[in-house]
Amino acid sequence: MTATRVHRGVLMASFGHVAVGMALARVSARDTPTRSLAPRMLACAALALLPDADVVAFALGIPYAATWGHRGASHSLVLAAAVALGVALLTRAVGGPARSAGLLTLLAVGSHGPLDAMTTGGLGPALLWPFEEARHFFPWRPIPVAPIGGGMLSARGAYVLAVEALLFLPFWAYALWPRRRRPTVAGES
Repeated sequence: MTATRVHRGVLMASFGHVAVGMALARVSARDTPTRSLAPRMLACAALALLPDADVVAFALGIPYAATWGHRGASHSLVLAAAVALGVALLTRAVGGPARSAGLLTLLAVGSHGPLDAMTTGGLGPALLWPFEEARHFFPWRPIPVAPIGGGMLSARGAYVLAVEALLFLPFWAYALWPRRRRPTVAGES
């Protein structure tokens, strides 16, 4: 099977990545006003999806199995740490909480590769790049691989969405469950 054929047939639906990112945002925002939660959830969901920006490699003619191909170096834990360090430094430069921003980024970006290692197809992610080029799958692989593009409108696509909805239901429920209003203290608005 050629790399081109493989990449057209496999790609994890993104619901799981988004759910994990949103749940991480909710955990990190316990003391954050509700109005600030949606942008934080959006940012964490984007960070959790960031490693899949490597799909641009297909358009650039980079083979799927190459270091910078899909699920390659961009899915490594080292790259997640590098992105987290960058976010922490940026956050510190603007006077924000660098340590918590870096940790949240590490968890969001770093969750992507392990989730992809639990899918049922394609090449595994290069979790340990640059220390090794090998692609890895975990022994437990409950997440079915999704068809790309119009294939998501097929019975297979519906099946994948249903399985991901079920698998990630706890993350969605936690992220989206209405928050309890904190009692206002006199003088607060």
